[in-house]
Amino acid sequence: MNPWLPASPCTPLTCAGHDGRTRGRAAAVVLLLAGCAFILAGVLGAPFVLLLGAVRRERLIRLWAYGVVRAFGVRVRVIGRPGAGAPGTLVVANHISWLDIPLVAAVFPGRMLAKSEIRNWPLLGRLAVVGGTLFVERERFRALPTTVRDIAAALRGGSRVVAFPEGTTWCGRGGGRFGPAVFQAAIDANATVQPVRITYRAAPAEHTAQAGAAAFVGDDPLIASLWRVVTAAGLTAEIRVLPQIPAGDCPDRRALARLAQTAVANDSANRSPESVHH
Repeated sequence: MNPWLPASPCTPLTCAGHDGRTRGRAAAVVLLLAGCAFILAGVLGAPFVLLLGAVRRERLIRLWAYGVVRAFGVRVRVIGRPGAGAPGTLVVANHISWLDIPLVAAVFPGRMLAKSEIRNWPLLGRLAVVGGTLFVERERFRALPTTVRDIAAALRGGSRVVAFPEGTTWCGRGGGRFGPAVFQAAIDANATVQPVRITYRAAPAEHTAQAGAAAFVGDDPLIASLWRVVTAAGLTAEIRVLPQIPAGDCPDRRALARLAQTAVANDSANRSPESVHH
């Protein structure tokens, strides 16, 4: 393991437990197949969706991404103003699970920034490539300046870019430091940063306990995480839209990263009464 890469103390054994209601094997298998079918539909339909106009394309991506989360048996709760985050915006979020990707896309469809290993994931890897994901070679630090330039170019071109600046997943009880590199791209493009906070909860949605079943941490195999999600009944994925931060308001990338990290970590100070339940 490269000691310079972001690391989290979270492990499947200590952080990914579920104490709430569970589903039977038959129901869990149905949800697993439904979720995979939704992802496969996205892979097959992506080339055709890309031919649509921007408004229709975004609407379909939002519906599909929402459908993926729901197909795996997870409810969605959006808090804030889902209409915010115009094209050319850098959307940044804390990182807990593979579910974060469709969850954010259900509110802010855009080009994801992801580790290069995702290319080799079944179904999701192919979808990431077709969807224009910007891949990061985490082991090759010399490639980082090129990645920053690519992100800045995408933002200048009007693309919405979605990133998880912690660089790895945490269980949700704690969080990592936001790396500054992606924020340099926002500064270079004079873009707006849209922080969002992701939380997974057990039923009911207002329950204060973290839903560890959704955590995809450490060396957890993807299939084990998928099975844990579909067998845990009553999970709710909550995404909270926080106030935007103009990149030009900060003196440098580190200050911008700290500001966004603080906003996400302290989202209780920015709570909005507006919410949408699904």
